[in-house]
Amino acid sequence: LERVDDDPAVFTSDRLPSDPRFLATVANGYLGTRMYGDVLHVNGVYNGSAKECHRADVPSTINVKLNMPNEKSFKQTFTLNTRTGTFSHTLACQDYVVTQRIFAHRSFVNLLVFSVSVQRLVASGQPIAVQLLSSFSPQSPDIDFKSGPDFKGGRYVYGETLIPEVEHCPQSSVHMIWTPAPKSLTLPVGKQRGSWVFLTAVAESASEAQSCFSEGLSMIATSQLYPSHRDAWAELWRTSCVEVEGHFFLSQALYGCFYYLFSSLPPLKPTDFLFNGISPGGLSNGSKDQDYWGHVFWDQDIWMYPNVLLFYPELARAILKYRISTLKGALANAQQQGHKGAKYPWESAVTGYEVCPEAIYGTQEIHITGDVSFAFQLYFYFTQDLELFRKDGGWEVIAAIAEYWSSRVTWNAAGSCYDIKGVMPPDEYYSSVNNSVYTNVVAKYSLEFAVNLASKLQIPIPPEWLKIAEKIKVPFDLERQYHPEFDGYRLGKSVKQADAVLLGFPLMYPMSLDVRKNDLEIYEAVTSPEGPAMTWSMFAVGWMELKESKMAQNQLKKCFSNIQEPFKIWTECSNGSGAVNFLTGMGGFLQAVLFGYTGFRITKVCLYFDPMLPEDIRELKIIGVHYLGNKLDFTLTKDTVTVELTRIWVPQHSFLEIVLNASAKRFPLNEGHPVTFAFGAGKVQKQTS
Repeated sequence: LERVDDDPAVFTSDRLPSDPRFLATVANGYLGTRMYGDVLHVNGVYNGSAKECHRADVPSTINVKLNMPNEKSFKQTFTLNTRTGTFSHTLACQDYVVTQRIFAHRSFVNLLVFSVSVQRLVASGQPIAVQLLSSFSPQSPDIDFKSGPDFKGGRYVYGETLIPEVEHCPQSSVHMIWTPAPKSLTLPVGKQRGSWVFLTAVAESASEAQSCFSEGLSMIATSQLYPSHRDAWAELWRTSCVEVEGHFFLSQALYGCFYYLFSSLPPLKPTDFLFNGISPGGLSNGSKDQDYWGHVFWDQDIWMYPNVLLFYPELARAILKYRISTLKGALANAQQQGHKGAKYPWESAVTGYEVCPEAIYGTQEIHITGDVSFAFQLYFYFTQDLELFRKDGGWEVIAAIAEYWSSRVTWNAAGSCYDIKGVMPPDEYYSSVNNSVYTNVVAKYSLEFAVNLASKLQIPIPPEWLKIAEKIKVPFDLERQYHPEFDGYRLGKSVKQADAVLLGFPLMYPMSLDVRKNDLEIYEAVTSPEGPAMTWSMFAVGWMELKESKMAQNQLKKCFSNIQEPFKIWTECSNGSGAVNFLTGMGGFLQAVLFGYTGFRITKVCLYFDPMLPEDIRELKIIGVHYLGNKLDFTLTKDTVTVELTRIWVPQHSFLEIVLNASAKRFPLNEGHPVTFAFGAGKVQKQTS
């Protein structure tokens, strides 16, 4: 991998990875594809019923490779530019340069584009011929495509998925219009430069596909197609970014993680399509038998979502609205298992019905329901947006989840507590256990949040919700001062992944520093090194809380073994196996930086911070934290913390102040007036008179 002008956001190589799974991806929240892959995927388009449900494969029109048959010697480079959201392939020789550029348009999400440009480097010469190699065929194993009439020079196919997710669910429609690529392009004698643009529009209807294709053609005619895409990415980076001084490879990893995460999200501007969540491998992956089939797990709500919320509450809202849209299925899941309320599926597609291929996970890994509630809770604490709950269906989700937990618990008279029996904890080495400590805490939080929210909305609720929350058992070993994963867990038994350590973060369950340390030491020693990528980041956050810098860095370094070169693709396991491009691992890694180094904690009354910088980072800048309608920049050095209010985002924003822990000093935050103070803990909160 080359360092291109020392820009950590640009990944360039002279060869492609030998494993095609490690190729870069382009996506925009609606369309996604892997470079030089045969298929693309469309947001919310799945084929197959229940346990066979997977992302429907749509043939990729942009799987086109360049070849120079008449040139014996040339230098080629492959580049993923995360700043512009583009992948490029360049062939350069002494007389000319050929460049292919591929992108999924960031603003006009129905459009996929590839272009080819040829630039002469000498005044005269022979015609320059470029071969375009493609095996494209407008056929799919998942969609019954039919050919329609050409439209404005573009070919047109349309069809429906073959099998609905559930019986009463309509099949998805896909309409695609694309500019066919010829077998070759030629720059004639006498021309110094030539360029060709190939456009694909994908939509749910013929009229929408035609409208999007026409809009794309208009932007090509006015030379605005690529600039509008580039500018949309520039706006994302301008308003949210992490800058690291002193650690180039950490910077690279962060840019890669943010790029792939942002690629999985819809644009900042309002869109007409219902966003259908983020799967562990993102929109570019998830075909049948691959990358968890494109299903949505707790990975979205616990591992990816907090990073989105910190910068873009409006995009976090889109994720929550996906959960609102699938409430009907969640209600049916609970009913099928003999419970009240809503049980969110372990694996979700469009309807919210359980689509996990293996029944035990769908039946027992019920912590997902508490994870969904916790995501809503963080959103409310961070934004104070009651409208989502009052008008847009958020309250119905929270109430249904509380009702589920109240029907799922069992009273234990001997222990004078409520048990939750027969579950699989996040640590999937175990099943049919009682009182998973993680599951019980998220259940407790779900009930408490429902009570708190009902009070603000002035909605009457069953009195037992609070009683159950107060009496749910949270396993704790008084003698050894640690949290067993579940009733009957034996010290020293292997665990698959982060589980009980999640109580400290992200759940922020109250405990002493000694207990926090015991949990970390006990579970770090027995966690499988073959476990999924996100695990080590949570141990790192824990050690940062305890100001154990060396221990934290040792854990964080483990994450780098999951990053595959040259395009910073994450794999679920460090040996390259498992899901790709593993956004779950990226989400955990980002949290280690965004919530670990800064010590950010989203609470009911403030955004708490307690920073810790390792020796090899001279400065860390978090740009665009979006708290209570205000955009904030945080700059951390070895000796100081600087906070600047850069923009008031919404008219109903809250006026903020900083309160330092050590001195109790208060600093009002005013736009354009940075506040600097000694390195240490404090909080950002609403101003008090």
